[in-house]
Amino acid sequence: MTPNPYETFPIPGINTVTYIKATLTNPNITAGEFSYYSGRDFEAHVTHHYGFNGDRLIIGKFCQIGAGVNFVMNGANHQMNCATTFPFWIFRGWNEHEDAPGHDDMPLKGDTVVGNDVWIGQNVTVLPGVHIGDGAIIGLNSTVTRDVPPYNIAAGNPARVIRPRFDEEIVGLMLRLQWWNKSVEEIEELIPLLTCPDMERVKRELRAYLNML
Repeated sequence: MTPNPYETFPIPGINTVTYIKATLTNPNITAGEFSYYSGRDFEAHVTHHYGFNGDRLIIGKFCQIGAGVNFVMNGANHQMNCATTFPFWIFRGWNEHEDAPGHDDMPLKGDTVVGNDVWIGQNVTVLPGVHIGDGAIIGLNSTVTRDVPPYNIAAGNPARVIRPRFDEEIVGLMLRLQWWNKSVEEIEELIPLLTCPDMERVKRELRAYLNML
């Protein structure tokens, strides 16, 4: 049987793990193939996501997102350089003040981007505009306030990079490989290498594989 990224419940007999792509309705949220969420309603965990801000949540392929993870979008930000932080112009009856001084200074942080093959532990909060690199791991209960480089482990509140997952050579090889962009058939062939704990063997075989391309 070929894996189907549009299957809502991809684990037989389990209805609490969903492929995110199969459940999305908001056009400003995108997720790559086979990224999953440990829950049933992923979009309910993308908060303060108001269309007038135009920000997007972009999730790569093969991500693993734990239960209770929340993505806080730009609508949660408030203007802090004025006498009040109250956002008058977004509420009915006050919106005639859209041209008020400072309205254009709202602290919008841009899109929130999660790379490919990222593991986010349960109950993590990701703040607006954060970019999490390919292959990164975020420890449970963390609050991610700044970018996390590829193949690094970050944890804490606020989350700090603890250490890289691998040495520089294997990180470079993995970023060259980009296995998540290959066909299902190619990935099937790579699985024994991708799941091998012998990093010296992985480096050796990745070098040979990439030299053949």
